[in-house]
Amino acid sequence: MAAGLPVAVIAVLALLAGASLTACADAEARSGAPAGTEASRRAPAAASFRSTRTYPAVAPPVRLRIPAAHVDTGLQRLGRAADGTINVPSRPGVAGWYAEGPRPGQPGPAVIVGHVDSVSGPAVFYHLSRLRTGDPAYVQRADGSTIAFRVTGMSQVPKTRFPTDLVYGPTLETSLRLVTCGGSIDPTTSHYRDNVIVFAAPA
Repeated sequence: MAAGLPVAVIAVLALLAGASLTACADAEARSGAPAGTEASRRAPAAASFRSTRTYPAVAPPVRLRIPAAHVDTGLQRLGRAADGTINVPSRPGVAGWYAEGPRPGQPGPAVIVGHVDSVSGPAVFYHLSRLRTGDPAYVQRADGSTIAFRVTGMSQVPKTRFPTDLVYGPTLETSLRLVTCGGSIDPTTSHYRDNVIVFAAPA
């Protein structure tokens, strides 16, 4: 969660029902900017939810390492734009953590997104689809602690049928979600048709 936000606020991610995440880089040669950053394809906001439970206070994540996917990246804090949509990483080579959701180690799904490529070449999550069940992922936090996760599954889904509840839905279980783009590119939009979602649980 963002600094100063009560840790009891764990279900902000439920705001995203009915929309697909586009935190990835598509081929946008016309603008030269990393794709997946257009506001029109981000998830809309809805009313927030506040829990009466209390949850462990953990430091925010600052780095993600996934050896099997050649990922070693700092984490950009992602919030919401003025229109209520989720911001996405500003650079292809850096992943981003949705800072209004759970922190890795707190109950609920901590969501980290990244581009798969850009007009200049592979991006931070280019090899994400190579991960297999049991592969480790390590999230370093601002206090120097590290929490280890292991991949429990992966799904490639059309953006038009993004499993919002499965990825963002509130839960008491600590979990990690990694999201990027995949599949083929739609020549009419120059965007990837699918999302690749990696599910991970504490090791």
